[in-house]
Amino acid sequence: MKKQIMLLIIAVSLGIGAAVAQGQPRMTIEERTKVVMEKIAVLKLDTVATSKTQTIIADFYNAQQKAMEEMRATGSMDREAMMAKSKELAEARDVKLKTIFTAEQFKSWVDEIEPSLRPQRMQKSN
Repeated sequence: MKKQIMLLIIAVSLGIGAAVAQGQPRMTIEERTKVVMEKIAVLKLDTVATSKTQTIIADFYNAQQKAMEEMRATGSMDREAMMAKSKELAEARDVKLKTIFTAEQFKSWVDEIEPSLRPQRMQKSN
């Protein structure tokens, strides 16, 4: 009986692990922009600043997607090149956001909001 229970627990664990490994489908640019705008709400931007920010964020995600598609089309999925391009796009986005946000708002963006938007990778256990 104990063996059967242990086998059942192992089977369920493996099933859950496989389901988690499948991941979720990627969000659209609109969905990603909406998530950012929800997190930015704590900055209490006025309507003009909110509109400009939304445009900047959407442009960033569009440019990021376009760069990824171009890399896939050429067949060179160089991780380092993609990371460098993403960093370049993020820096350009931040320069634009800096013109909209106050110093305090930009500090909140850099320290709290933007890091929370990065995909979290699962830690490998040894």
